[in-house]
Amino acid sequence: MARYKYEIQVDGGTIKSGVVNAASVMAASEIAQGFGGQVISVEPAGGEESLFARMQNIRVESRPGLKEVMYFTKQLAVMIKAGISIRDAIAGIQEQVTNMRFQKMLLQVQQGVEAGTPFSQALARHPKTFSTLYVNMVRASEMSGKFSTMLERIATYQEQQAETRSMIKGAMIYPAVLFTLSVSAVIFLLSWVMPRFLNIFKGKEHMLPKPTKMLLAASDFLRNDWMFLIGGFVALIVGLIFALRTDAGKLYFDKFKLKIPIMGRMFRAIYISRGLQTMGELVNAGVPMLETLDITADVSGNLLYRDLWLSVRDSVQEGDKIVTPLKKSTLFPGSVVQMISAGEESGQLGSVLTDISEFYARELKETIKAVTSLIEPIMIVLMGGVVGFIAMSIILPVFKMSTMAG
Repeated sequence: MARYKYEIQVDGGTIKSGVVNAASVMAASEIAQGFGGQVISVEPAGGEESLFARMQNIRVESRPGLKEVMYFTKQLAVMIKAGISIRDAIAGIQEQVTNMRFQKMLLQVQQGVEAGTPFSQALARHPKTFSTLYVNMVRASEMSGKFSTMLERIATYQEQQAETRSMIKGAMIYPAVLFTLSVSAVIFLLSWVMPRFLNIFKGKEHMLPKPTKMLLAASDFLRNDWMFLIGGFVALIVGLIFALRTDAGKLYFDKFKLKIPIMGRMFRAIYISRGLQTMGELVNAGVPMLETLDITADVSGNLLYRDLWLSVRDSVQEGDKIVTPLKKSTLFPGSVVQMISAGEESGQLGSVLTDISEFYARELKETIKAVTSLIEPIMIVLMGGVVGFIAMSIILPVFKMSTMAG
């Protein structure tokens, strides 16, 4: 428990102050609200270290992730709505943050706000944690006066993005486990089971069927030349990493993702949902259209969709409509383009984009479920086929030799 000093304005404009014991600034503000009136400020009652001293004692940890920023945004929205000043709200949240790197960052933001810097500008100094989308939505809310409402919308947006990432990761776990098990089974059979049959086949290699000869050669290579296999695998991974760092490599991979059987449908739904949701949030927040399209392009996650959104921006800059480049592209379904066109014509683009993005969010969930349900039997069949082929290649020559012996 810590001591917090509060000030509340009661009927008639009278300011009352006092001190309460609470676990955090948020808890103290709730206690102060219970006394009636409007909370003006809540801050530590004294005895705390200076900001500089606290910053000196902070240890550097990993960069805060999406969920940490989302929790910060939610807490900030609640506290601003309760009438707590932004300086006190940031200070209160900062005390509860466990990530020391994020704690230091919030102290710097707090210092910037205390020095008279707009909150959005203070956030913009940390672009790796607070994205351009985040900063622009905050800036728009500062101009419109709907700060707490916009923070709630930003938190909802981040929550949806986090949920999407979680669903995608979840969809990939089962196939990854099956693939790992199948590779492990093949390595076990080739490196441990096959050598046990070498003595049976010794001197009778000419009688063995081709599949068995192939497996014996693979087993011999795996046991004696495994370092070349590992070296080749490492070289392949390093080559892929370097290739994906080039523009040509990224473009090829992004095209490939959209053409993968079964998985391509899921990736397409992800990019459409992300782009439309981002654009809808920015349009509803009042961010200028050209800036909205630039940000939408940046967060698209795929070079093909990024280039499409940039072409839309160029079209708008030249005085043309948003849907003109979309109609020429195959990356968006015709029905979506028609709805965007209707929203643009009616002046309800923001609400239309929100409706479409919500539909695609549901579509994405269904697509991920469908993709997962299709991948599972395919992986099982492939794993069973490989293991079955190895088992057949081992058993067939044994039957053949026993038959000849009989």
